[in-house]
Amino acid sequence: MKLLVLMTAAAALHGVTLVTPAMAAGDVAAGEKVFGKCKVCHTVDSGGKNLVGPNLHGVIGRKAATVSGFNYSSSLAALGVTWDEANLAAYLADPRKFNPGTKMVFAGLKKQQELDDVIAYLKAAQ
Repeated sequence: MKLLVLMTAAAALHGVTLVTPAMAAGDVAAGEKVFGKCKVCHTVDSGGKNLVGPNLHGVIGRKAATVSGFNYSSSLAALGVTWDEANLAAYLADPRKFNPGTKMVFAGLKKQQELDDVIAYLKAAQ
């Protein structure tokens, strides 16, 4: 069976290929392990606290820079994107390229499988 790959404008702009979940889902358990790189700064629990970064519960489908009580960079607030899987994959692959001026110091996830897995985990944590 061939996997069809969907390239959205945002993902294409940032050189990230997103395999849609209907076609090939990431692994939630593997994504939880990948999220270990993120949990120093982020939580995913419903009602969880903002840490160095905002709480990511419900991030997919949410407009960027809208978590109450978190002080976002002006550059992220100005992007006006809604976090869908493609935007999130592009951002997580290279935060500074996607959003010059970001406060996020993380260099990014360079492996496509890690991106797919962590996005599956974030979706499961909705």
